[in-house]
Amino acid sequence: VEGISISGVGHQLPMNGQLAYAISFLGLDGTTPSPSPSPSPSRSPSPSPTPSPSPSPSSTPSPSPTAGSGPCRVSATVNAWNNGLTEQIAITNTGSSTVNGWSLTFTLPSGQTITNGWNAGYSPSSGQVTATNVGYNGTMAPGSTTEIGFQATHTGNAAKPTAFTLNGVTCDVA
Repeated sequence: VEGISISGVGHQLPMNGQLAYAISFLGLDGTTPSPSPSPSPSRSPSPSPTPSPSPSPSSTPSPSPTAGSGPCRVSATVNAWNNGLTEQIAITNTGSSTVNGWSLTFTLPSGQTITNGWNAGYSPSSGQVTATNVGYNGTMAPGSTTEIGFQATHTGNAAKPTAFTLNGVTCDVA
């Protein structure tokens, strides 16, 4: 981060509370902001078995595998420091059919906790994590790649996950 713009304060720097604001802005205060809801991509109905009632409605539908969506390939790159890391994950649809709505599941190494992420929703923040598409990247044409990523803390183990599944299908790891 090269700078932070604070609206309505002019050029009177430093100002009271600026350090606390910067720490909060960068996510270093230990709080994790709630993700804001994103509109779900519209999907055309597809024939499916009679749905069973669910005990509680979900705010967004869970993506389901697309018939014949084929295999996938995932590559992950970690950039680690003292007790933190970022991980960039590239998901490639190596199948012959378009994937409409996706969930990528992987297990974080022990001691890692996601603090924020981009291009996907992440839940839970540690252990076996599911990254779910956001409104603008839910469709993956054959041969296309979607990139997602997250920032995390770690307690000494900054390794990347070793296995990934996309909509329940095991992916090749590059």
